[in-house]
Amino acid sequence: MGLRTLSTKPTKPGWLNKKISLKDCAVMKQALRNLRVETVCEQAMCPNMGECFSRKTATFLILGRICTRSCSFCNIQKAKPLPVDLNEPLRVAQAAAQLGLKHVVITSVTRDDLSDGGAEIFARTIMLIRKKIPQVKIETLIPDFGFSTDALKIVVKAKPDIIAHNLETVPSLYKVVRQGSDYAGSVGLLRALKEISPRIKTKSGLMLGLGEKADEVLAVMQDLRSVKCDLLSIGQYLAPSKQHYPVKDYISLEQFDGYKEKGKELGFLHIESAPYVRSSYLAAEYLSLKDN
Repeated sequence: MGLRTLSTKPTKPGWLNKKISLKDCAVMKQALRNLRVETVCEQAMCPNMGECFSRKTATFLILGRICTRSCSFCNIQKAKPLPVDLNEPLRVAQAAAQLGLKHVVITSVTRDDLSDGGAEIFARTIMLIRKKIPQVKIETLIPDFGFSTDALKIVVKAKPDIIAHNLETVPSLYKVVRQGSDYAGSVGLLRALKEISPRIKTKSGLMLGLGEKADEVLAVMQDLRSVKCDLLSIGQYLAPSKQHYPVKDYISLEQFDGYKEKGKELGFLHIESAPYVRSSYLAAEYLSLKDN
């Protein structure tokens, strides 16, 4: 599964042709605006947005629209963030209830300006959603919270069904792709979650096509299993604009299948590996705990 070393811009393959349907998005977008809640689907320009919105599924973005990190792959705005909106958790809970969601995903920008990184807002959002929809499944995709164990305990105490934290890429690319983040720290965060609550389902995600090598990807998968990470998503990186980190390679369908098979061998409870896979795409499938 070795990747080529490219000196020129790679050619985008024909299978990467998914379009965002404005028609499919219109009803959900209007509902979200009326409820005054944000989604990472819109902020990150996710190619699956039309598909997910047409199924009335979305990933809520809390703690504002401005991130304190400068990851070169991400389309989220980078600037000085606004004060925390303490009414946001209730609005998200109301939105989840009104949209009739059965599996809710909550993520956030990184808030290095907050002492707990926003953990308390995550917990409050989880608890209010459960109050309005008792049978709902809740997944949180969290930032690193400055690697604070106390912050992790706050989120775990709220009892989401899944806590995800994405490694995103291989260690050798962190300095150019994930400025301000730390690979070993993020692996340690996933380890700490299991130490706090062995029963919690943990999840991570990788983007491919940033210039990583296949053996590096496999090493990351092994690192995740070494800290008992249960669930994994692997997808193709697509640059949001020419100003973002460029795509270095397009991963073949066979390679994605190979990573999925390797993931099964390593013991992940569920793994999605395909070009359009994103961390929250087909999120409810992970709780079936079986791979096809």
